[in-house]
Amino acid sequence: MSKAIIFAISIIITLGIFSFTSYRIYRFFSLTKPFPVKNWGKRFMVMMTVAFGQTKIFRRPVVGFMHALVWWGFIVILIGSIEMIIDGLFATERVLRVLGPVYDIITGLGDIFGFVILLMIIAFLFRRLFLHIKRYTGIEMKHKSHLDANIALSLIGLLMVSLLGMNTFYLVYASSVGHEIVGVYPVSSYLAGLLGNLPESQAHLWHEINWWGHILFIFLFANILPYSKHFHVFMSVPNVFLSRLEPLGYLPNMPEITDEVKLMMDPNAAFADPPPEEEGQVSRFGVLDVEDVTWKNYLDSLSCTECGRCTEVCPANITGKLLSPRKVLMDLRARMKEKAPGLLKNKDYSDEKSLIRSYISEEELWACTTCNACAQECPVNINHPSLIVDMRRYLVMEESAAPGELNAMFTNIENNGAPWQFSPEDRMLWAEGLEVPLMAEMQASGKKPEYLLWIGSAGAFDDRYKKVSKELVKVLNHLKVDYAVLGTEEVDSGDVARRAGNEMLFQMQALMIIETMNMYGVKKILTACPHDYNTFLNEYPDLGGNFEVIHHSQFLSELIKEGKLKLNANGFAGKRITFHDPCYLGRANGEYKAPRDVVLAIEGSTMVEMKRNKSFALCCGAGGGQMFKEAEKGDKEVFLERIEDVIECKADIVATACPFCMVMMTDGIKYKNREEDMKNYDIVELVSMGLGIA
Repeated sequence: MSKAIIFAISIIITLGIFSFTSYRIYRFFSLTKPFPVKNWGKRFMVMMTVAFGQTKIFRRPVVGFMHALVWWGFIVILIGSIEMIIDGLFATERVLRVLGPVYDIITGLGDIFGFVILLMIIAFLFRRLFLHIKRYTGIEMKHKSHLDANIALSLIGLLMVSLLGMNTFYLVYASSVGHEIVGVYPVSSYLAGLLGNLPESQAHLWHEINWWGHILFIFLFANILPYSKHFHVFMSVPNVFLSRLEPLGYLPNMPEITDEVKLMMDPNAAFADPPPEEEGQVSRFGVLDVEDVTWKNYLDSLSCTECGRCTEVCPANITGKLLSPRKVLMDLRARMKEKAPGLLKNKDYSDEKSLIRSYISEEELWACTTCNACAQECPVNINHPSLIVDMRRYLVMEESAAPGELNAMFTNIENNGAPWQFSPEDRMLWAEGLEVPLMAEMQASGKKPEYLLWIGSAGAFDDRYKKVSKELVKVLNHLKVDYAVLGTEEVDSGDVARRAGNEMLFQMQALMIIETMNMYGVKKILTACPHDYNTFLNEYPDLGGNFEVIHHSQFLSELIKEGKLKLNANGFAGKRITFHDPCYLGRANGEYKAPRDVVLAIEGSTMVEMKRNKSFALCCGAGGGQMFKEAEKGDKEVFLERIEDVIECKADIVATACPFCMVMMTDGIKYKNREEDMKNYDIVELVSMGLGIA
């Protein structure tokens, strides 16, 4: 009975401290903005595959398997911990023995996993202390971060030692007094055999020491976790369950901007009244400080494991720039800890600091290419780019603090309908000498084409990509596809403006385009630009633009499958062709197969893969507005890092399927002085040459 009383006191203290910590964190959440949560069934499946199945951890098979063993082992051992709590409170002994054979399985697996986890923890500590893994370093990874990780790992190790000790001395004690052994203990049976005939009193004493040590380590660990990077032990499962379900290329809409844009475009427009603001509350566009983030952003920061997988694949960080996606989340967590106590006392509290500039510099924010490599790798489904874009939105729409080149780009889109200073009347000059049907002309003649061919700003004005537009039209004409273009009625989709933070400009462009497309009754959009493909497919529906969107790689791949396209060698015999995955076709929308189908269909050529390909592919460096501005300081340009992958795989041709990637790969070839022996073609150019119509 005295044991039960002591145990009850210890658990009351544990729960009291944990409740205090939980309430404190809950109050921090109360300072944040709403985040909508729907589709519970789909969320459950994501949780089961990503959190419990550890699918994203397995993107690195060896270390991933080691981590998965620890995670799965914890789940099994948790059952034994629950049993210990029941036994401790009610003075019972192995209360779950009523489960019979199931109990044998639980105890057997728990005993094995205790040993396996101990081995994994030793390996993890060795890696951290002696192998100097690069992703464990960075300006955000201070001594405290490393100490925190080492303490947490050591505590887990002690938990496993005490678990094995408890089981081992239970077996020794039961044998010495002739008690029935309840459960199965494969590892501890071996350890018990090594101890020989230990006196009954010593066996009992050591069992009690390990029993109390194990349960008290659990209580201690539970209360240390909320102040540690290992808080993800608690937070990762709910964070995965509540993670974004949209494709990685999707950026959330800002309804308050939509209301303003609609009002500007049509003062008499009918739209839902915005939610009433609290008295004295000033609406702010984007994120300046912690009170501007959603509760999901803050949950992300608490769930961050600080593993560095995001930063390790970030093209900006790889090339020596300041941006570290991990740091962004750690900074949000630290800033909330710093400012929240003051805000809880006074909602107008200010310490003259903010998340932007005091913690995260503008240079870091503008270095992001929004390639989504970080979000792809995160084992707990954190979406870093959406938070970075929200901070860009504040800089652009509240302070007009974008880099000068981006401000010029915004002005060009507003005045000319394109990111460059070209006249809108010149938008069809690329098509000189070609028969290209116009939507207006077809409508005037009572016809409605099957496809709207979206040329895009790069396809209309970029000298290199105008050639791609021509070849695409040649292929469509050759195949007698029913299509038309908007011609001078086409304007920039607004994709680059949105990712550079100018949500107002994006929505103005989008609503104008949707109105034009609806006027022509457009149902299907065919485009060669993954950025426009992504925004039409994933983001225009938020504004009422619902279309079937097809990337030209998908269109060509389908024709090849149907036998309508047969590509001859025509200069490709013996050539090694590699494909550079556009971020907004691949990671953003999961399309890796279609462009490869096109390349593989070319007779006489050999397709080779770069070391970083498909979902692991490195960004070209042009996304997120980078195409229109100088890159931040670093060791090298991102496109040079990428072209080195091409050179390493000894490719003669690097195939692309994106206007931005085309520019970057072409520049990389020039910088490396490989113009004589290496070429860059869009996949439709390869098709055109394969058909002999180029």
